[in-house]
Amino acid sequence: MKSLARFLVTPVLAGLAVAALFLLLNNREPPVQRHEIVLIEQQVPARETPNTGLAPENRAQLHTTPGDPVSYADAVARAQPSVVNIFSTKIVTREYHPLLDDPNFRRFFGLNEAPRRERMLSSLGSGVIVSPTGYVLTNNHVISGADEIRVALADGRETFAAVVGTDPETDLALLFIEMPDLPSITLSKGDTMRVGDVVLAIGNPFGRGQAVTSGIVSALGRHNDLSAFVDFIQTDAAINPGNSGGALINAYGDLVGINTAIFSKTGTYLGIGFAIPVDTAKSVMMELLQHGQVIRGWLGVEPQVLTDALVQALDLPDINGLLVKGVFKNGPAHMAGVRPGDIITHLNGEAVNDPKIAMNLISSLQPGEKVSIRVIRQREPLEIVAVAAARPAPSN
Repeated sequence: MKSLARFLVTPVLAGLAVAALFLLLNNREPPVQRHEIVLIEQQVPARETPNTGLAPENRAQLHTTPGDPVSYADAVARAQPSVVNIFSTKIVTREYHPLLDDPNFRRFFGLNEAPRRERMLSSLGSGVIVSPTGYVLTNNHVISGADEIRVALADGRETFAAVVGTDPETDLALLFIEMPDLPSITLSKGDTMRVGDVVLAIGNPFGRGQAVTSGIVSALGRHNDLSAFVDFIQTDAAINPGNSGGALINAYGDLVGINTAIFSKTGTYLGIGFAIPVDTAKSVMMELLQHGQVIRGWLGVEPQVLTDALVQALDLPDINGLLVKGVFKNGPAHMAGVRPGDIITHLNGEAVNDPKIAMNLISSLQPGEKVSIRVIRQREPLEIVAVAAARPAPSN
């Protein structure tokens, strides 16, 4: 009986062993096919360290890559010493009723003396030292009408400033301070700016002391009611009262604009700020340095875009140009024979169909310079020669 059991169990055990070995060999995972691992990394070109104009021992150690996501402290350290706080004061005269000059009237109402006619108004803003020789660029509205202008440097020094010149049309002003060892900011090349570039705004918001905010370039070439001669940089870097005239810098600490205004219904930051591009600021600064003002040509013409709807409504010829909506009486264009209803097609041989382009062409003329104006009047071409005059100062 035992022999029979051994005969039956032995083949069964052997079969189970063979089956287990078969299953083990056929359930192994296939070998992994190995490939070379390729990592895609951002390639940022190196940038030469710009000349700061400072002694090597005082020069900030600048990063060589523009995409540093951690800190812009080096850019701030490079630019901040050249940004100043500006405090201006002016004396204004208040008007009051003449009865207040009568001592009996004042005695009746318990007034011992007539109210003072004069009072002092103070305003604050920022500025940028653009030359180690003492020139400071700021906004015209920061110092307009001021009787006294005081400039405070980041290193604690203070001095009074003299006005070299102002340009209300671009809201820029050039000041001069006399002080040794002045730090000067580096001017960027304006044509290198792109939408999306990181920018930093440095100024004196609300008079609380110098502060820095960051953002990006939101748009370029913005036109608004602030100035007809400026294509503003729009940024979302926080700009508040007291920042006007301060520096807008790039990630290297170079000046790219002068902070000027914000779009706001409350007077505080809403994410839309405007700065005057450095190229415009530099051009105006050189004019102010040479003449104390910016001299622009003027013809006294009020142009209007010639739209398709306007052409059909007035039954005008289908041509490119600007409709003369009005002319200033006794202005250069009026004296030369330009009339309302004329269509200006060319200025000095250059075709014009954009009022801003036409204005820039005219403003580039020197007073006394002749300008050829080609117009269409009653469907007939006409060539008119006018003599440009100096553009009148804007009225307050």
